[in-house]
This record gives sequence, C-alpha cells and structure tokens, in this order.
Amino acid sequence: MTIEEQVSKGIMAAMKAKDTIRLEVLRNIKKVFIEAKSVAGAPEQIADSESVKIIQKLAKQGRESAEIYKNQGREDLYAHEMAQVEVLNEFLPKQLSEEELRTALKVIIEKVGATSAKEMGKVMGVASKELAGVADGKAISAMVKELLS
Repeated sequence: MTIEEQVSKGIMAAMKAKDTIRLEVLRNIKKVFIEAKSVAGAPEQIADSESVKIIQKLAKQGRESAEIYKNQGREDLYAHEMAQVEVLNEFLPKQLSEEELRTALKVIIEKVGATSAKEMGKVMGVASKELAGVADGKAISAMVKELLS
C-alpha cells in the first residue's frame, strides 16, 4: 500500500474516530499530494520517495511553527502544532539516533577521505544523499562540523 493510499484510508478512519487533529493533518497531506499531481508533466501516482519528501517538508514547517509559538509563550498553539507533527512522523522512516548518525558519518568521512573542515562540502554531498529521509540536514551539518574539527 502506497503512502498516498495510507493517507486516504487514514482520513476515513479519523472521520469515524472523530479525531480532529489527525483528520486535519491527513487532509492537508492529501491536499499537497493533489497539488503535486496537478503540476504539468507530473505522474498520475506519486512515488513513495516523493511522498516522504513532501511529508518531511510539512513536518519541518510544523516544527518551525511550533518553535515560534513556544518562543512567544503560546503553549496552546505549540501543543496543537506538535500534535500535528506527531501524526506526520507516523508516515516518515525512523530517524537515526545521535549515535547512529555519528557512526554513519564517520563511515562516510572515511570513505570520502576527508581530514579537515575544508572538505566539509564533499562529506555533506555524500551524506545528504545517503542519509536523506533518516536524518535532518541541520543535524548532519552540525555533526560533520564536529567530526571534522
């Protein structure tokens, strides 16, 4: 079952369960999927890899919004936004822990042959491709800086 099909089934289940937050998030995902398919030359069916990218973007936007709400002291909006992010995370691959990320990056640094911070670009190019979907770009960047310094 594709992610797109899972979202459609999830919408029906959320309606039956009267789960408003889940329903709101799933409808938003479906809306973005429909928009992606309506672009000229887009395929009729969205690939799961593309679906994951779309959902990651939505989750990132949600986390950023939640951070803004938290900084402004709006705990009610912060909690609502984080609840939405939790629903989005259900459709994403499991993220690497800090230790798993460190291990993966050490292997990549060794493979690329980087020895100093000047070679961070080479490492980031490979790491971004290999760890796409399982680690946040900011976390990768910070860890690479730490490992190369």
